[in-house]
Amino acid sequence: MSEEAPCHHFVTRTSCPLCHEDLIINWQGDDIPYFGEVMHITSRCECGFRFADTLILAQGAPMRYELELENQEDLNSRVVRSTSGTIRIPELGIDVEPGSISESYVTNVEGVLDRILDVVMTATKWHIEDPEKYSLGLDIQQALRDAIDGQKKLTLIIEDPMGNSAIISERAKSRQLTPGEVEHLKTGMIVFDTSTSEIEIDACDQNHTITD
Repeated sequence: MSEEAPCHHFVTRTSCPLCHEDLIINWQGDDIPYFGEVMHITSRCECGFRFADTLILAQGAPMRYELELENQEDLNSRVVRSTSGTIRIPELGIDVEPGSISESYVTNVEGVLDRILDVVMTATKWHIEDPEKYSLGLDIQQALRDAIDGQKKLTLIIEDPMGNSAIISERAKSRQLTPGEVEHLKTGMIVFDTSTSEIEIDACDQNHTITD
C-alpha cells in the first residue's frame, strides 16, 4: 500500500487581529535550495492587514558560523539566513536577533552588511537628539561602509538553534552550539495551534539590537 502524498497547499481560517473579521491563511509547501522544505504562509484582509512569512520545516543541529572579512572574496561569500538565525558583528556591538517579522533569505556577505546598514541608519535617526548615541550611530554606519568597500576588517557570525543558517565559505569556521548557547538564542518561530486555529508568534522584545 503506497503512502499518501503529503499536502503541499491548504488553507485555515481565523479572525483578523485588526478588524476581527474572518481571515483566510494560505499555506503553500515548497522546496528551496539551501533551505530544504519550507512552508509559505500568507494572509490578507480587506481592512488592510497583511501577513507573510516562510516557515522552515527542516531542523538540523544548532550551528555557529564565523567568517573574518578580509577581502572581496569574503564579501562575495554566500550567506543563508533563516528566520531563526542571529547575526552578530562583535567589533561594532551589533546583534540582529530573530523576531515576529524576521525574514529568511539567501544573499552574500555584502548583502548582509547592506541590510544591517539600513537598520543602523534608521536607528541613528531615532537618536538625533542624543548627541552621544547619534555620534555612535554615524561611526557604525561609516565602519559598515568601509567594510563594504573592503577597507575595514570585521567578523560576521551567524548562530542558529535550528541549524538552518550558514556562511558558505572555505574560510568560514563552523561548530555546533552548546546547549547553554542555544538556551540564550531567540528563534522567531511561528507556532500554529491546530486546536484554536490561531497563529502564535514567538517574538523577541526587539528585532534589532545595537549595543556599544
